[in-house]
Amino acid sequence: MAVSAVSATSSDSASGLDFKSLMQIILQQLTYQDPLKPMDNFQFVSQMAQFSELQQIQSLNTSISTLLDTQSSLQATGLLGKTVDFTTTGSTNAIGTVKSVTFASGKPSLTIATSDGQTVANVELSAITQVQ
Repeated sequence: MAVSAVSATSSDSASGLDFKSLMQIILQQLTYQDPLKPMDNFQFVSQMAQFSELQQIQSLNTSISTLLDTQSSLQATGLLGKTVDFTTTGSTNAIGTVKSVTFASGKPSLTIATSDGQTVANVELSAITQVQ
């Protein structure tokens, strides 16, 4: 198995693999490499560094996703009791007061009582256009 082929395949599909799985790929590569053409030390260290960097990037992506979810939650709870302008599902603008925040699948969803007495549920945070 060629070194470059394993690197390309691993980096393309690594978004679903953890560090342990990547290490197993390296061990498989070492087990089945051609003894007459062993990988030199520079290539091996370079490939290990690439796998380590990939693991760090995956960890960073997870941390950023968690941070964004937390920020959305804080923004949504900060809107409780505030009067907001928002866009409804029919693309019309409305004004109302945020009455509650629910979390479905980690995403905040607002319930807004409009100025004409209607209650609009499941308003996404991105539908808010202005906070008064």
